[in-house]
Amino acid sequence: MILQRIFVVSLLAVLVCSTSSMTRRAEEEESFMHIVGPGNENNHGRSMLEKVTNFMNDLITSKKNPKQRIFNVDDFGAKGDGSNDTMAFLEAWKIACKTPKSIILVPSNKTYVLKPPIKFLGPCKSKLIMRIHGTIKASSNMKEYEKDPRKWVSFEQVQDLTVDGGGTFNGNGKVWWESSCKINNTKGCHTSGAPTAATFDRCTNLRVTNLRFLNSQQIHVGFQRCRNVDVSDLTVIAPQDSPNTDGIHVSSTEDINIKDCIIGTGDDCISIVSGSKNVRVKDIMCGPGHGISIGSLGKHNSRDTVSDIHVQGVTLWGTTNGVRIKTWQGGQGYAKNIQFVNIKMMDVSNPIIIDQNYCDQKEPCLNQTDAVQVKNIVYKNIRGTSNSELAMKYDCSKHDSCQSIRVENIRLFRHGDANVKSFCANGNVAVVGDIFPPLYCQQST
Repeated sequence: MILQRIFVVSLLAVLVCSTSSMTRRAEEEESFMHIVGPGNENNHGRSMLEKVTNFMNDLITSKKNPKQRIFNVDDFGAKGDGSNDTMAFLEAWKIACKTPKSIILVPSNKTYVLKPPIKFLGPCKSKLIMRIHGTIKASSNMKEYEKDPRKWVSFEQVQDLTVDGGGTFNGNGKVWWESSCKINNTKGCHTSGAPTAATFDRCTNLRVTNLRFLNSQQIHVGFQRCRNVDVSDLTVIAPQDSPNTDGIHVSSTEDINIKDCIIGTGDDCISIVSGSKNVRVKDIMCGPGHGISIGSLGKHNSRDTVSDIHVQGVTLWGTTNGVRIKTWQGGQGYAKNIQFVNIKMMDVSNPIIIDQNYCDQKEPCLNQTDAVQVKNIVYKNIRGTSNSELAMKYDCSKHDSCQSIRVENIRLFRHGDANVKSFCANGNVAVVGDIFPPLYCQQST
């Protein structure tokens, strides 16, 4: 092991000395990337040192696991030159999935175009790693999505899967945003939604880490019907005005940890919807976007359930909402056992929201007696600045009001002497500690 480390250090030293001008140029490009943002990436944005590091990491991994097989997509015909590399990726997956202890390698400094639908299907032989060092880019031809208009790349029914490597999923979403009715409400605008860039469906013991997701067609990363999931060190970026580009979307998924991510998009940084349980969110940078949302739940009188959600150590800046729970009238089910703890707000509009009368449609929503039950909710140690006059809103149902809401140590201000206030109706709310703006809950008679 010591000799191996000496070899690695020596190799790096030789490369640094012999390519100093190339390294300086790469460092300048990395600095430029940091300033202009990852949405303007190109194939030269990776430094020589990063390429060597990736190579040595793969080498060390194979040495630690001598029986581990590495399948390079280039060996299956992938070019990484802008042509269609879909079949090469699928063939590499097909072989690796049948081979115990496999790594599928996507080399750095190349951009591989994949045309939908790309379905990486399980179950596989044993633990499988997809190590993405380069960029995977979506086709911009919307007609190619007709077979499955809601997915670009999907991993389905795979157990013990790891997807990592520091590379990029580029959804190439501009053409979808421009045709969205939220952007261009003219004849022929796109109303049926757009693809999720990366979907993980019915996966168990899943790990997704150290990746970038850029400019998705719609949702960037979706987890549905998964169990035992670890998500970490993701960077998710799209323009603030890109419609429906949620960062991470969790649906019908249990036992998922999401931590140490940077997310800035045109919609929710993280959205958690029906069927999700035991979701832990920690140390997230969120903004711009719509904040962190539970729901919406209960639309079209549906029965939806979400429980045991813990959100901690999140920083939100410049978002249109902070932490919110939103349910439609007429729905059934529950949103319960939810905690928002140690949250920092920086110029956030609508920092805290419970809305049991949510209505996101042109026509007014009908008053209905059924409601998704909201109970056992904790807001604790939330501080910062509100960009709106209303800093806290607890708008609970008249018929099935919020129960056991605890508000503890909340301090939300506006810049200068601007007014800030709270609103609470029909909620069973306990106020503990230092609260500003003051909170008093009105009850309907």
